[in-house]
Amino acid sequence: MVAPFMPPRSRLGRPRRTSMRVVWDAIQYIAATGCQRAMLPKDFPPFTTVQHYLYRMRDSGLLDILNDALVDVSRMLAGRDPASTAGIIDSQSVKTTESGGPRGYDAGKKTKGRKRHIVTDTDGNLLGLVPHGADVQDRDGAPGVIAQAIGNHPTLAHLFADGGYSGDTFREALNDVGGPTIEIVKRPPGVTGFVVIARRWVVERTFAWLGRCRRLAKDWEASIASAIILITICN
Repeated sequence: MVAPFMPPRSRLGRPRRTSMRVVWDAIQYIAATGCQRAMLPKDFPPFTTVQHYLYRMRDSGLLDILNDALVDVSRMLAGRDPASTAGIIDSQSVKTTESGGPRGYDAGKKTKGRKRHIVTDTDGNLLGLVPHGADVQDRDGAPGVIAQAIGNHPTLAHLFADGGYSGDTFREALNDVGGPTIEIVKRPPGVTGFVVIARRWVVERTFAWLGRCRRLAKDWEASIASAIILITICN
């Protein structure tokens, strides 16, 4: 599935000797293990080669196209229509490091770092992603990620969310971007402690999937662009 999307051979310069399969394996190795690029094992190509192709795929938009294609295939394998009509939105606050980049303080989660704001379909596949400072409220950061999700998947018509996305100001912002309708899913009344909440558990499971990759234990990246590329690969 991934092979047709890898960068083709250049018609200029020396013939390429590096296997793109091994390059992709190296990229996934970095994401899964949290390994620094310069510390790649000798079984992989030089880290400068891997980094070159990684940035090339990022800057050309190739990874976004690959993700959209894999979402369509995943939905068809699950017996669903490839065009998503419903989704779930949520955010996750994670710490950053001394590498710098945009950051903020989330007073609710008591976390200084960034928020990973995502929209998934009802199977948990990633439809939209916008990292930003953790000090940005959910309802303020949501219009950007929703606009991106609609741009990638124009059939998206309805979203499920938690109470952090309620309010008339947020609904007006959705109207400005031509956004879908939104439904606030609340906890069942009278229930205490942990409980699985309908629809919302899907996006929480996606965050759990991302957490399996050690590179995402924190936001180690100095730039938002690099943060996006690692989350997309881990997804």
